[in-house]
Amino acid sequence: MSLSDVPGLRPPRHPVHPRARTWWTAQALVTVSGPMLLTALALGLLSVLFFAGALPWLVPLLVVTLVAPALAYAFLMPRRRYAGHAWELGAHAVYAADGWIWRRRRITPLSQVQTVDTVRGPIQRRYGLATLTVTTASTAGEVRIAGLADADAEELARLIGRATHTARTPAAHPTPTPHATTTPASAPDAHARVDRPGTEGAA
Repeated sequence: MSLSDVPGLRPPRHPVHPRARTWWTAQALVTVSGPMLLTALALGLLSVLFFAGALPWLVPLLVVTLVAPALAYAFLMPRRRYAGHAWELGAHAVYAADGWIWRRRRITPLSQVQTVDTVRGPIQRRYGLATLTVTTASTAGEVRIAGLADADAEELARLIGRATHTARTPAAHPTPTPHATTTPASAPDAHARVDRPGTEGAA
């Protein structure tokens, strides 16, 4: 079978909470778009007060370099992030997708999970959201699932902790007889379906 015959990796099943779009919009206004718009306004006011002759060329320059990029970032970034962020907990792995310019998908075996934390910044708390951070033994670093509802984040942390304990607990197998044959264990299924925790998940 050629590589062209292999189906592509499907995205994770569960999107993040719809309120994440509002959170990312507020974050954009505070960190990027807001400062750019204030800079454009300040330069425009200074030009009106002291360099009125510069307005014919300064205003178009400010629109192109500051105003338009700031508005585009505040409008596009939250929507693309929401479209690219998703998660899924399988029987043997955590599957997460994120990014808005560069999209990334990661499948992390539960056997490599070390800690599970929930983080809530001040803007996140305003919208009842949290970020789940899964620290692993892999050199690829931690797995972050941003934009979860508080209840979903707590329940998912509990489920990952329980699944990690189960994955690390060796199953009891009977000692094979001298003539018994054994078959290899099946490969971990990163896409085993689980019910989404909580009742505040995305519709």
